[in-house]
Amino acid sequence: MDNLPKCAANYSPLTPITFLRRAAAVYSSRTSLIYGGTRFTWKQTYERCCRLASSLQKLNIVKNDVVSVLAPNIPALYEMHFAVPMAGAVLNSVNTRLDATNIATILKHSEAKVFFVDYQYVPVAREALRSLIVNSHIADEPLLPLVIVIDDIDSPTGIRLGELEYEQLVYNGNPGFSPRELDDEWDPIALNYTSGTTSDPKGVVYSHRGAYLSTLSLILQWEMGSEPVYLWSLPMFHCNGWTFTWGVAARGGTNVCIRNTCAADMYRAIAEHKVTHMCCAPIVFNIILEAKPHERRKLTTKVQILTGGAPPPAPLLEKIERLGFHVTHAYGLTEATGPALVCEWQAKWDKLPRHDQAKLKARQGLSVLTLADVDIKDLKTMASVPHDGKSVGEIVLRGSSIMKGYFKDKEANQKAFVGEWFATGDMGVIYPDGYLEIKDRSKDVIISGGENISSVEVETVLYKHPKVLEAAVVAMPHEFYGETPCAFVTLKK
Repeated sequence: MDNLPKCAANYSPLTPITFLRRAAAVYSSRTSLIYGGTRFTWKQTYERCCRLASSLQKLNIVKNDVVSVLAPNIPALYEMHFAVPMAGAVLNSVNTRLDATNIATILKHSEAKVFFVDYQYVPVAREALRSLIVNSHIADEPLLPLVIVIDDIDSPTGIRLGELEYEQLVYNGNPGFSPRELDDEWDPIALNYTSGTTSDPKGVVYSHRGAYLSTLSLILQWEMGSEPVYLWSLPMFHCNGWTFTWGVAARGGTNVCIRNTCAADMYRAIAEHKVTHMCCAPIVFNIILEAKPHERRKLTTKVQILTGGAPPPAPLLEKIERLGFHVTHAYGLTEATGPALVCEWQAKWDKLPRHDQAKLKARQGLSVLTLADVDIKDLKTMASVPHDGKSVGEIVLRGSSIMKGYFKDKEANQKAFVGEWFATGDMGVIYPDGYLEIKDRSKDVIISGGENISSVEVETVLYKHPKVLEAAVVAMPHEFYGETPCAFVTLKK
């Protein structure tokens, strides 16, 4: 059997680009994207991506060049998740909440060749570029990326930063462009920056293989069926939208894009387009729950929510589900290509009281299918902790969805990869049924009088108070115990 060769007929490198090509072929007339008054079909989206990819190559973008983009959840950013790798380049979607100094740091570290900027972010982009020039070590020839503005496709503003504009590149591109053949599925597809618990941003590199497998894993474990209507309430710059930028194409679904994650826009989009799926951090639950009466719309169908980014308190899960949302809890981090654990629901739990169900849903759950293994260990001895729901250790992962590594940061890679494992820096427990639950970031555990206190557990208790909207617990100095919990609370209006 070892003599059976690998050939083009029985092997092709894994890449999520194939999801778009398939969607254009089998869902060609199905609506791919909605943004205000703009609508595209999957055939049109594929053609637009081909046009953009060909224009990028005309701008001398070659394999492994980084293309950065600073934009909210708009059609252009969605299209670039396919078009940039189709040109052989690497997509760097920049966090829109960053200031000019951090954006400049990312542009310099990534060595971006092109910088796409949404018209709304031109002022901060201009400041970032000015900072690059001022701080450049090559005074005569600062290394600046080519800047291209993305004007609003629905209501053009005319705002520019340089001569080029996104829709011009799409219009002038070749619709018959043949995407660059992938040499190796281990080639990079995306570069995402994370600050983690330090102030220095680290560039996390994803491979085509990792992105493809993570996408398949999530649409399977979230049980996302055919033709979902997906609301972009989660920023696409967060781990490439937890891979659903590619996943919605794989299921032939419809992307509903909104510029702002506000209550009015979310309720309107859900009601008008009959949204079936959305992702968000738990903070968005508060936005939905605190909506004013005139912003609300009655939900006619149940909306599936995949949440992560912070452990959602059980009281918050109870409240959001009463409105007609069904919540699935996931845990992940940028280095794991988004969600690494999903709290898979068990039918026997349906018989439990609502409060007990919410506590189970608050767990981070089981590993996604692309992980070979997950464990909680004492990193000093590398011994696994008992599965008793009490013994705390660090969550460690390994598998195909783990990043290639940190870009140009050998020291960080050596710290992150411990033997055969990736160390997450998150502390947790494992229950007898194999489900994991986070207790805290290793650096956020409060050590008071020699006892470990989980800030997450204290926050969960605070959320049970009827007047508490938001709660964040940190350590503060204590002259006797060393540290003691300090809570910052936002009250409901």
